Amino acid sequence: MKASHRALNYQQMMGKVFNYIDQHLDEVLTLQTLSDVAGFSKFHFHRQFTEFTGISLFNYLQLLRLKRASYQLVFDLEESIINIAFDAGFASSEFFSRAFKKSFSQTPRDFRKQPLWKPWHQKYQYKIVSVEQTMKVEVIDFAETKIAVYEHHGAVDGLNYSIQKFIEWRKASQLSPVKTSATFGLAYSDPSTTAEDEFRFDIGGEVLKSIPENSHKVINKLIPAGRCAQTTHCGPHWQMDAKICYLYGPWLRDMKQNSESLKLRDFPCFFKYLNFFPEVPEHQLITEIYLPLE
Repeated sequence: MKASHRALNYQQMMGKVFNYIDQHLDEVLTLQTLSDVAGFSKFHFHRQFTEFTGISLFNYLQLLRLKRASYQLVFDLEESIINIAFDAGFASSEFFSRAFKKSFSQTPRDFRKQPLWKPWHQKYQYKIVSVEQTMKVEVIDFAETKIAVYEHHGAVDGLNYSIQKFIEWRKASQLSPVKTSATFGLAYSDPSTTAEDEFRFDIGGEVLKSIPENSHKVINKLIPAGRCAQTTHCGPHWQMDAKICYLYGPWLRDMKQNSESLKLRDFPCFFKYLNFFPEVPEHQLITEIYLPLE
């Protein structure tokens, strides 16, 4: 077997482990169970996992559980800290608080009051391989949609601050109820190729009419009607890059060969979020990706 094929098979086997963890995060995940999923010996798997990801298996599992807990602390203020601790698999709030502070240098209570998102974000920069999903792309007619947006300017690791501010407006105003109004993200730039101070991203919600001026700095915008290439992503938002790159690369090149008139429209790529973490596990997130076309 060629080295490239062996590397691909190795990635696929590790990808199965990541998928299994995502789908069974609330269960007891033993070294034996996960090594069986990968098809590796349990005597070597923990070292293979660390070499592959740059993080130990124990820390990876704990960070995944603490990630969900972090979002619950900030975006679900009605949920008690003790219940969040139990959801994360801790036997007591004391154990939860100790682990949380060790990971993020804040207690759960302090994080709920004033989360430090930037250092939090750095904890999740490990290298994880995603198993490729089948790409189905359709060209659709997108209807004009009025939206209210909070404009994020700056590094992507501060995006959660802006999301918080938009959610605060959404709850306070009731002008774009999350249960009955679509939620969008407008990606003006690529964080991997854009200087931190130049990165822009809009967090938006559908509205029936223009909203009034407000202290939250949420403003009116419009997603214009027009053709779009549309595909659906199932899984964590950070795994969407592969599909976005596919739309801009192979798909667009193939379409241009078959249709000389196909051009990108002067409007950014945008996303429609059909559900939200931590209301559903990350592997169950569903996001529609739209690439505007002329």
